[in-house]
Amino acid sequence: MRKKRFLPAAVLAMALTTMSVGGAEDAVAAPAANAAICNKFCDTRDPALSSQDRQPVGTTLQSRSIVLHFDDADAMGWASIDKGAAGDEVWLDRSMDGGRTWTSGSKLGDTSVPAGNSGWRTLMYNVDDWNNEGVGALRACGQVSGSIACTAWARTTWNAGDRRTAAATALMMSFDRGTKLFGGNGWWTSANALTAIIDNARASGMGSYRYAIAETYDKNIGAQGGQFTNEYLDDTGWWGLAWVDAYDITGDSRYLSTARADADHMYANWNATCGGGVRWNTNGNYKNAITNELFLWLTSALHNRIPGDTAYLDRAKNEWAWFQKSGMINGDHMINDGLSDACANNGQPTWTYNQGVVLGGLTELYRATGDTSLLASARTLADASTVRLQSGGVLREPGESDACTGDGPTFKGAYVRGLGRLNTQLGDHPYASTLSRWANSAYANDRNALDQYGPHWSGGSGTSDYGCQQSVLDLLNAAG
Repeated sequence: MRKKRFLPAAVLAMALTTMSVGGAEDAVAAPAANAAICNKFCDTRDPALSSQDRQPVGTTLQSRSIVLHFDDADAMGWASIDKGAAGDEVWLDRSMDGGRTWTSGSKLGDTSVPAGNSGWRTLMYNVDDWNNEGVGALRACGQVSGSIACTAWARTTWNAGDRRTAAATALMMSFDRGTKLFGGNGWWTSANALTAIIDNARASGMGSYRYAIAETYDKNIGAQGGQFTNEYLDDTGWWGLAWVDAYDITGDSRYLSTARADADHMYANWNATCGGGVRWNTNGNYKNAITNELFLWLTSALHNRIPGDTAYLDRAKNEWAWFQKSGMINGDHMINDGLSDACANNGQPTWTYNQGVVLGGLTELYRATGDTSLLASARTLADASTVRLQSGGVLREPGESDACTGDGPTFKGAYVRGLGRLNTQLGDHPYASTLSRWANSAYANDRNALDQYGPHWSGGSGTSDYGCQQSVLDLLNAAG
């Protein structure tokens, strides 16, 4: 597995910690002041004016009941404490990064049970900050005799009306409003997260987060090597595909121009080592699967969007001709990581993304050529991977850990994205039931109250972060 790399110039405004998928854990309090927010209504609205009272999460403290309430129609929430006594305290915390941080000392609506009562409630506060692109979450907290308890984080159904849009909204909680990258400074992983958001907008019809396309582009077009290139050719390929996706949904030609620049940068690093192929890094000659699969997909996609093109089509055809004879496809129709110095299959793990990106590439090349043998090859590979990469009937990454940081959590998303593209192209949609089964399992077993997902789609311990969230959004997009 490749080493994690980040955009070196990016600086996080707040220290982030991971959050348990199963419930709320202590996060790092952010130092900024918590100013009043106005959306449809302003903060501190009376709950008596609410037309709804949904109670998604609650907790107990010394026999007291602490509950988070939502008015989904107005995207506001309030907290209550009951079965208590005078002096019991109740308030809300609000987070704009998925519960990882919240404003220090804010205690929104902080109030105490008055004399003669056993319960009390706060005023209503907005979940999101629409004017500043803040995608938020609330939790209810209470204090009794010095002890504090808080509910899990949750949000209203605004931009979360079904499981796909809810997952997209949870992913957007990781979109850094300063760097315009996911997770604050993720580079190639941000390309994948942005692609998942774009695909969700297309699949679900919810365009609320399309602003991330232009903002990411404008903020980062000059970063690293410029035009979203750098010394890692697979990084460049991921961004190139993201900008093809952006072009498809917006029609803005600057995104297609950048995708072309990315493909050209990759082609400049095609050399004769091992008979051809794009090298992984400009400082070496390692030929690996993912870089060349991305080049196949990107060049095929460009041909299909550029009238009269022949150059990108020739590059795509040459890529597949070289790749299928390179030795990276093993006898089980699985694809290992790359080639050894002797230009033989290096036997490294069959990461999920190596099995999936090639499917998207072959599907796009079929659209360019009409050559049905390409779909046949893709189907052979997909038949193998959908069986061999499952554990208990659900997709599992080789060596899958409980963490959602680093490179690996992104891989499964890239796999199901490619598998979904192939499934859509094939008339009998042979992988629809498989994608649906995986999606149903993740939704039932790997999700918290904020629609954040962990690493294991069949359930189990783990944390949540944007890599896992992007992967499950890709899955929900593909499953429909």
